[in-house]
Amino acid sequence: MSAPSSLVALLHGPDRPGLVALVSGWIFERGGNILHADQHSDLVTGVFFQRVEWIPAAGREAADEREFAAFAQALGMNVRVAATARRPRVVMFVSKFDHCFHDLILRWKAGELAGDIAAVVSNHPDLGDVTRGYGLPFHLIPVSAATKSADEARQLALLRDLNADLVVLARYMQVLSADLLAKFGRPVINIHHSFLPAFAGGKPYHQAAARGVKLIGATAHYATADLDEGPIIQQDVARVTHRHGIEDLVRKGRDLEKIVFAQAVRWHLENRVLVYGNKTVVFD
Repeated sequence: MSAPSSLVALLHGPDRPGLVALVSGWIFERGGNILHADQHSDLVTGVFFQRVEWIPAAGREAADEREFAAFAQALGMNVRVAATARRPRVVMFVSKFDHCFHDLILRWKAGELAGDIAAVVSNHPDLGDVTRGYGLPFHLIPVSAATKSADEARQLALLRDLNADLVVLARYMQVLSADLLAKFGRPVINIHHSFLPAFAGGKPYHQAAARGVKLIGATAHYATADLDEGPIIQQDVARVTHRHGIEDLVRKGRDLEKIVFAQAVRWHLENRVLVYGNKTVVFD
């Protein structure tokens, strides 16, 4: 049997006594059944964070979604409410590296993601045949420095045609401009092959080898106008020694990248990530 549709609310705002009781009481009074509730209070900033998921009473899903947002705002909270019945449409951007590409598609096909991959966009033709073999549309949009503005305009038009809710950069080796990010206006998740903020930018494994680090990592974060500076969703590391060359670092790193990227996308699609300033609270 399929799970009943539920609502998920992510809220944050000034902390004060009784907020948990007020939220749970609001849901109870309307006949809802709470499935999960988690909260965190930042004692330094005085900010309250909460994720609450509930099954509305029969026939009340639309009303609860609308009215809960108004209720939370009246408490001084920033709030986002999502219905789990609506599966976000994900568009994947990729270049030539295919490890995160294959991994995420196979996880989606296995039913691990609470969303649907709608299409793949690439600046190279290399992964076109395998994308179509997965039954997904493939859109080739080459990007060059001389034509980047026009190329990004094509990408933006395509994202609008696809009604994309989320873009995921599966080792897409182009920097999305601030203009594209602003005009798209929806989340973009990037996987960076480094434990940020260390070794931002290009060739981080080469940088790590030159520095002689004992840990390498991968970071999934929201893309912003500042390269590799967006709110971090998930990170992981692996130990390395002087015996590991650059090829070893790349191999170990790719394993990390797949896991970190998939986890970040999964958490986002399950409405577990609350962005606050340039940080995140992840209700895992």
